[in-house]
Amino acid sequence: MTQRHLETPVEMSTIVSLAKRRGFVFPASEIYGGIGSTWDYGPLGVELKRNIKEAWWRSMVYERDDIVGLDSAIIQAPQVWVASGHAEGFADPLVECPSCHKRYRADQIDDPSKCPDDGAELSEPRMFNLMFKTHVGPVEEDAAQVWLRPETAQGIFINFDNVLTATRMKLPFGIAQIGKSFRNEITTGNFIFRTREFEQMEMEFFVKPGEDEKWFEYWVKARFDWLVGLGVRPEKLRLRVHEQKELAHYAKAATDVEYEFPFGWGEVEGIANRTDFDLSAHEAASGKSLKYFDQELNEHYWPYVVEPAIGVDRVAAVLMVDAYDEEEVGGEKRVVLRFHPDVAPIKVAVLPLSRNEKLVPKAREVHAIVRKEFPSSYDDAQSIGRRYRRQDETGTPLCVTVDFETVESDDAVTIRNRDTMEQVRVPVAELADRLREQLRAMGSRV
Repeated sequence: MTQRHLETPVEMSTIVSLAKRRGFVFPASEIYGGIGSTWDYGPLGVELKRNIKEAWWRSMVYERDDIVGLDSAIIQAPQVWVASGHAEGFADPLVECPSCHKRYRADQIDDPSKCPDDGAELSEPRMFNLMFKTHVGPVEEDAAQVWLRPETAQGIFINFDNVLTATRMKLPFGIAQIGKSFRNEITTGNFIFRTREFEQMEMEFFVKPGEDEKWFEYWVKARFDWLVGLGVRPEKLRLRVHEQKELAHYAKAATDVEYEFPFGWGEVEGIANRTDFDLSAHEAASGKSLKYFDQELNEHYWPYVVEPAIGVDRVAAVLMVDAYDEEEVGGEKRVVLRFHPDVAPIKVAVLPLSRNEKLVPKAREVHAIVRKEFPSSYDDAQSIGRRYRRQDETGTPLCVTVDFETVESDDAVTIRNRDTMEQVRVPVAELADRLREQLRAMGSRV
């Protein structure tokens, strides 16, 4: 693992500033004053999220024989959310201050009777449903009320029989999905950690009743290890087992993988044993059989379900915080995002030593070679030292420099390593292979 030099924890404000400055994350609707806890992903943020989703999909679907994918609709029939319990029970206790008019979740403040801001007496808690309502139809008064989905899981459960019929999968097997979800959170904040619009990566793993506990433990470990495999420091992660009183109505057991953010420990992924609640509830509400026929036992039953569910946005926050580092080089501070190469938005940057008329055409030629193999960028603005620092700050693992020797004598370029700052001279003809070797040495699996 790469040596980190930052001795004190980074402030969240530092991450937010860097994210905007370098094009990872922008405040949404900023020119109109913004909209609470809503964010747009910039050119580098889009690539970071895409890499996170590809890494998850690769580990869940491509590298396994027992999990297939699905992409269900955001708007489902309202009966889905009635059957799942969301229409009735997906709510948080809301309290409001009559003085400053701020609102809080009663279960997230120390004294639910006093306003944390001005000490005034808060209102009695009332339950606030977190689902966003909308209408389907051209005229709102006559249209059907529906909800934007608060999770992607129910789309999997209502397609259980469709997937089973199409694939002939045998237990144990899983269905994976990545997609947007929406929750009208009472309190948001901490950058992209808690937002009202977010992207989830969820997988429902269907198992025989009685084998659920074994698989639950398996997935808890597997999901912890996945984050470590993306370069997250294991000492910054922990497992938190839910107490009986905090379990969701459908859960037999639940464990969260938490990360130590600058604002404290926060959930990144939740692994839940959902038993057979969802399939049995949807069967009862729809009248459609959602049982599995076990040929060995010659009987029908509802499988139990183990669900690992993780937020793309929260993983992005973890990776930016965990990768951030500062060190002194030549008497100056160097800021580095030490991204694992598999999630780094740009793998290779091609930099001519200067904008000299001899160097730029050759650098463009080299970039044409590189971009066929790797997500890459070309940068010739400002001094070479400033460009190295810019690439360090955006987490680019490798830089390729084209200089006068390249065009005048050896047709070779210099590869610079982000973490060690070591440089090695390689022929242009061998460049793609040597870049691939270095990325693999840094931990890349693709």
